Amino acid sequence: MSDETGSGLDPDPERVAVLREVAEDIRGDSSESEQLAAMLYRVSDLYDADAETSPEEIYRNVKTILQIKERGTLARD
Repeated sequence: MSDETGSGLDPDPERVAVLREVAEDIRGDSSESEQLAAMLYRVSDLYDADAETSPEEIYRNVKTILQIKERGTLARD
C-alpha cells in the first residue's frame, strides 16, 4: 500500500468523506467535541489524494491539539 503522498496509504475519497462527516456531526459546543473533530479532520488527510501529509505530521498535529487542550491556551509555556 503506497501512494504518491508518501503516507503509505492509498487515497480513499469515501473514507475521507465519512471521517469528515463524522467530524461535522460530533462538532458541538464543547471544547472536547471541537478537539475530537479537529483530530478526525487531520486523520482524514491521510486518505485525501490532495493532502500532502504524512502519518508523522498528523501525529505531531494531534499531539499539539492535545497539548493546547491541556494548557487551555495557544500560548506556549
